[in-house]
Amino acid sequence: MLVSKDWQNYKIIKCSKGKKLEIWNDIILLRPDPVVTWDMGKFDLENINAVYHRSNKGGGYWENLKDTPASWIVTYKDLKFNIKQMGFKHTGLFPEQAINWDYIMAKISTRKDAKVLNLFAYTGAASVAALKSGASVVHVDSSKGMVDWAKENVKSNHLENETIRFLVDDVKKFVKRELRRGNKYDIILMDPPSFGRGSNGEVWNIEESLYKLIKLCLDVLSDKPLFFLINSYTTGLSPLVLENILMLTVNKKHKGKISSGEVGLPMTNSKLVLPCGIYGLWEDE
Repeated sequence: MLVSKDWQNYKIIKCSKGKKLEIWNDIILLRPDPVVTWDMGKFDLENINAVYHRSNKGGGYWENLKDTPASWIVTYKDLKFNIKQMGFKHTGLFPEQAINWDYIMAKISTRKDAKVLNLFAYTGAASVAALKSGASVVHVDSSKGMVDWAKENVKSNHLENETIRFLVDDVKKFVKRELRRGNKYDIILMDPPSFGRGSNGEVWNIEESLYKLIKLCLDVLSDKPLFFLINSYTTGLSPLVLENILMLTVNKKHKGKISSGEVGLPMTNSKLVLPCGIYGLWEDE
């Protein structure tokens, strides 16, 4: 498991009975987390800023127990990210991905002119990491709200004058257009959802669509790609599935090294690690 241990402004305080208590700077949130099936006792609500309550009908809502800013910034090393209370318990950032931001920045440091394609790019944490390291970035997501948020993150890092294109688009349609244009990328990142819809209602189902998309992406890879990184939060999807797909696609065209596994976060004053998702990685040797 890859564990993101270098956070200074974010910590998991406690996990118990389907919930996690975490601190972002000095803002304390209590959120649901279905993988927390163990019991470490009740939570002390006295110092909590906000609690996310799930609804039996789907979705849920935030209850602010104390004054909580509409948005605030957390810092990871020299990266800055805007945090907000979102629907369905989210905050616009997945802290466990910090281990991947470190990897992205280290690899790009070996090729400063690298071109990066970030698909299902969300609020752009990986785009910021790549841009900060000197790469040029194309950032694609079907949600205008997420793309606008990514622009905020880029601006908060004073990178708005660097080479980045933001597109609100269906990723499959975008890749097909890039094929026709003959555009190539040294790095491809993707964080595909389990299920979703594109900007014009296109249906995405990870079991049916992921392999086809990765195969499609082969022809937009440069002759000497640096790496191809897939992240997933789909329940029940094994890291080995991502490894197998990369073996059958990217590695057939570009011989390299393939790895996969889980990503996680440590819990304060505990030897426990919270599993948070999986990754699959092809990289040059």
